[in-house]
Amino acid sequence: MAYDLMGKRVYVAGHSGMVGSAIVRRLATEGCKILTASRAEVDLSRQSDVEAWMEKNRPDAVFLAAAKVGGILANDTYPADFLYQNMIIAANVIHSAHEVGVEKLLFLGSSCIYPKFAEQPIREESLLMGALEPTNEWYAIAKIAGVKLCQAYRRQHGDDFISAMPTNLYGPGDNFDLKSSHVIPALIRKAHDAKLSGASELVMWGTGTPRREFLHVDDCADACVHLMKTYSDDLHVNVGSGDELTIFELTQLVAQIVGFEGKIRSDPTKPDGSPRKLMSGEKLRALGWTPKIPLRVGLADAYTAFLESTQVDRKRENVANHHGLCDI
Repeated sequence: MAYDLMGKRVYVAGHSGMVGSAIVRRLATEGCKILTASRAEVDLSRQSDVEAWMEKNRPDAVFLAAAKVGGILANDTYPADFLYQNMIIAANVIHSAHEVGVEKLLFLGSSCIYPKFAEQPIREESLLMGALEPTNEWYAIAKIAGVKLCQAYRRQHGDDFISAMPTNLYGPGDNFDLKSSHVIPALIRKAHDAKLSGASELVMWGTGTPRREFLHVDDCADACVHLMKTYSDDLHVNVGSGDELTIFELTQLVAQIVGFEGKIRSDPTKPDGSPRKLMSGEKLRALGWTPKIPLRVGLADAYTAFLESTQVDRKRENVANHHGLCDI
């Protein structure tokens, strides 16, 4: 049966992140009361904080988009942080949602939960059918735990908790720090810096041969709301675009959009990750949802968001310098 969000109290955990903020934007048209909480109000890694906030606010529905995220370098550098923080956030929010009688919860996972050499396109049933990609297994294990928690509470208690597995996401609100970013924001930042500096080449991590699927975050948010309203079952659901390209082709496209005209050079000393990762979208398509934002259009939007974010950073730096707050 359809779940109507009209008039509901809907909590978006992780509302300040890229995915959470997109879900908040999407929910604005659903006639619901959107609940959010800053880290200062509730620390999702502390069970007592989560329980107290949930008891006080009693949401009807929850989108669990809060997570510690990052690219290959960040995952490799901070494995304990990625495993512990993501596992504890999922456990605290899902359990507290059960305790206060939340009507429906959607947990946001990641396509990295699937085996490194899963059959392509990857179907939902491929979960736990092989070894994970070593460069992000810590994050993947935490997300698998979240999926299984939703299944466990559904089976033991009858809670209407579901999970969505987005592919690689990008768009407004992304992290453009080269030390912790994913591939698209990293390439946007590198291409932009190379253009400004007049560099003759842009260095791309790895060989450029791995194939990846990407989805604009606003499409992901739309899919999540669609699932919240139409889906209720044990199995998680893939959320992707259905299209793929090589990392080299992606780098070329980003360079065109940013306006960098130099050479693209690969760095094979850096890891490639999984050779291919394309998810099957049959289940979501059967529920009546398809993506709307083409990759080229989405990348242009992401670059605009990057330029706006750098302008904000410069304004903050100028204010800090004016007040004598800059680091020396």
